[in-house]
Amino acid sequence: MATPLPTGMTLSVELDPAYQTILTTEACEFLIALHREFNTRRLALLDEREQRQLTLDQGKKLDFLAETIDVRDGAWQVNKTPFDLENRRVEITGPVERKMMINALNSGANVFMGDFEDSLSPTWDNVMQGQINCMDAVRRQLDFDAPNGKHYELNNDIATLLIRPRGWHLSEKHLLVDNERMSASLVDFGLYFFHNAHATLENNTGPYFYLPKLEHYLEARLWNDVFCFAQDYLEIPRGTIRATVLIETLPAAFQMEEILYELRDHMSGLNAGRWDYIFSVIKTFAGDSQAILPNRDQVTMTVPFMRAYTQLLIQTCHKRGAHAMGGMAAFVPSRKDAEVNATAIEKVREDKSREANDGCDGTWVAHPDLVAIAKVEFDKVLGNKANQKDKLREDVSVNSNDLTDLTIKNSTITETGIRHNIRVALQYLNAWIQGYGCVALYNLMEDAATAEISRAQLWQWLNHHAHLDDGRVFDKALYTQLFNDELEQLNQTDFKIIDSAKQLFNDLVLDKQFKSFLTLSAYEQFT
Repeated sequence: MATPLPTGMTLSVELDPAYQTILTTEACEFLIALHREFNTRRLALLDEREQRQLTLDQGKKLDFLAETIDVRDGAWQVNKTPFDLENRRVEITGPVERKMMINALNSGANVFMGDFEDSLSPTWDNVMQGQINCMDAVRRQLDFDAPNGKHYELNNDIATLLIRPRGWHLSEKHLLVDNERMSASLVDFGLYFFHNAHATLENNTGPYFYLPKLEHYLEARLWNDVFCFAQDYLEIPRGTIRATVLIETLPAAFQMEEILYELRDHMSGLNAGRWDYIFSVIKTFAGDSQAILPNRDQVTMTVPFMRAYTQLLIQTCHKRGAHAMGGMAAFVPSRKDAEVNATAIEKVREDKSREANDGCDGTWVAHPDLVAIAKVEFDKVLGNKANQKDKLREDVSVNSNDLTDLTIKNSTITETGIRHNIRVALQYLNAWIQGYGCVALYNLMEDAATAEISRAQLWQWLNHHAHLDDGRVFDKALYTQLFNDELEQLNQTDFKIIDSAKQLFNDLVLDKQFKSFLTLSAYEQFT
């Protein structure tokens, strides 16, 4: 019989005995303490996000904050980097799914980011099994027997493990404290930290995290206070936790120094979360008819606003002694098409070479086959050095106009681009609702960020009556025609689109109000 939950906590589903090792009385008491201490602040900060967006919709210009000029002008550094986070030249990411974790940890990458966020569909079973998998990984007990009889287990040498909890905006509806949904961030962080903090230290590493979707330095301050509370609770020295923050929202790009400062005792670095960043740009300027981006494949890392953002990130990190991490290579090598592989791998090499020569200390890949390719490009620049934090990039000068210059020469919106957005977002949403958050589509490993860009562009083009390259206006009639055509083609394949995915997709695109995150709506599909 399962142990009853502590007073104040309720579970909206029956507790599977297999999850009793995760939802222990002591762990639940820790979650209750986190919720009561921090959830009110979290909700207030989310309200402030909405208020800031309203001012942007009314024409306020994004700029660096006057209130924090002393932080930007001050002489300070982040905490010294732990030895196992000094060399991060190649990091691989993926969901906390058992076989994928083993392959990633064994891949030869320096770091594996186990993901509870964009590449994990947060069904209750996925979240709970993910915590079990993380416990086993920390204890070197992670193995898997595939239906075909193949056995997977960890090598002696594995990547350093970092965990990405879900963002502040998400809740965990299956766990209630005082009849309120818990913060998904606090659930993911709290359970991993409670069960594994001491064990990681015994393994000469530590409880390390990636923090997603921050929009303001006060949200970083909240994380810092959570870290201090958690370390005190388990009687672990403050500063033991280390965090890398994804700069994947446009507002956060204006507050990189402030975010580093707020988390300076627990800080490891910043990461250029490129796909979510593009989505955030679209979302931030959703109501502005003069800020329409073209086809997704034309928004590359070399266009002005993306170039400015990454250059500023490198300069900011190295000025403060933090790692500057490059963006994702999402290509999935084809087992059938050598020509596709050759073309894509050359693009990966160019991307990683540019990042390394710009001054990034490391980069991301989504597939084990890309680890060696990315590592070669960073080895060329770093040699035997663990990183290049000494490359201060004092030549970089980025202002607020540079960060919001959405000019892309010779850019277009095409029927092909519209169709691709429909096809990718619809397939991804269909998979996500059915419990799959990491989906290989057209030789790319897609997560929620790509679906967000795709549906956000469709919304923006539709609401602002964007013109296609052939002169047609993108209106509801054209959208409906192309949507139905793509849906019919998909339903003729093995990728059958369920009714709830189709309905939700149309609701997101056709709604007069822009919905901030598709995952908020899609999450309610889960029981």
